[in-house]
Amino acid sequence: MRPRTWVLLLAAVFAVLQLANVAGRDTPDSKNYLSYALSLSGADKREAAAATIDHFCAGRAAIAHREQNVDVLRFHAPAPAPRVLRECRDQEWRQVQARLAAGQTGGHTVPFMPERFMRIFEVRPGYPVLLVPFVSLFGVTWGVWAAGVAVTCAGGVLAFLILRTLSVSVPLALTGQALFFVLPCGATAMRPMTEGLLLVLTLAALWGCALGLEEGRTREGVAVVAAALCALFTVKHSHALFLGLCLAGAGAVLAVRRRWRGLPPVAGVTALAGAGCAGALGTVLLARLLHYPSVSESVQDLLTDHFARPDRERPWQEFFQLQGNFWTEWLRRQLWEPLFLACLAAGVPGARRRPVFGAFLVAAACTGILNQAGHPDITIWGDRLITLAWLLPVLGIPLSLGPLVRPVVVPAQGAPVGLPH
Repeated sequence: MRPRTWVLLLAAVFAVLQLANVAGRDTPDSKNYLSYALSLSGADKREAAAATIDHFCAGRAAIAHREQNVDVLRFHAPAPAPRVLRECRDQEWRQVQARLAAGQTGGHTVPFMPERFMRIFEVRPGYPVLLVPFVSLFGVTWGVWAAGVAVTCAGGVLAFLILRTLSVSVPLALTGQALFFVLPCGATAMRPMTEGLLLVLTLAALWGCALGLEEGRTREGVAVVAAALCALFTVKHSHALFLGLCLAGAGAVLAVRRRWRGLPPVAGVTALAGAGCAGALGTVLLARLLHYPSVSESVQDLLTDHFARPDRERPWQEFFQLQGNFWTEWLRRQLWEPLFLACLAAGVPGARRRPVFGAFLVAAACTGILNQAGHPDITIWGDRLITLAWLLPVLGIPLSLGPLVRPVVVPAQGAPVGLPH
């Protein structure tokens, strides 16, 4: 079969497997994105609230039903789904109606939380815009699921394209696609949150880096990186800043290192670093121009439990103290179950085999660390904030396996005389 047939087959298998969990993937933040999308599609506040609450609570009821089915003490008890659905709806509607009655009716999102908190989601239209056609065509439940499948499959395809651009063999490029699906980045991308788009757009930027490092394709690569950074601004502008800074830093390190060794600069590195720097600077300027929530506001949100408590008088002092506590506990848990650290270590040799692209790959993975550092909350589900760091093993492991695979040699008659091993 042709390579693209294998790519589509892997994506199709992944999509079929996701039928096991059509409902129940939502987090509390998912309500904000879904209500935003429904508002963009023409629903008023109460219509958007009704559809969002029904979807969210149906997911909670499905989870309760699945958990009871395997509870050794209560598996024969009456199904809890109707009760969970009713209680969830009552609770959500009480909060929404109280805030609507108090005049919290601005913006696109339904007021599930205080206005200051909802402002954070108002400046993230990227994911809701993506949801609109899926929800309009398939309804809320299947539309949210289909959007997750589309985003995750796009990430797998981009992993394949990056590796093929780096002249990696087709089997290893397919390995990268499969790794994207089976490692935590695949499960995270399926959730109705921004992380899936962050992964896809970061991979798009890395594809631009791979293109830009090829002779004669610098402009094409820079254009892809710039487009990815612009799109990231609409999804989560803090990540656009992180990625721009990291790409610029990687290019600067590469340039200084080669200059220190007396070597000529690598074609495309300066242009890619410039694109990253321009993206970071543009993000800062545009966010200020549009009066987006500041970093201080984000810190207050973290320390006050989403503005449920009074603002802290010395937020930065408490924030940095929390950083130390968080990373100590995080490292303890990682050493207990070192899969993440082991996968990162497995990806490093691949990055070293392609040192120029590898520098940009490590830089992109570091955005996951920065994202987590901006939200040192150990209770956030599944380490989703640090998920971008999994891109290092997704691309690094296939790159490191390159020397172990012999290329297929095709004589003039067309019969292969060497097979991958």
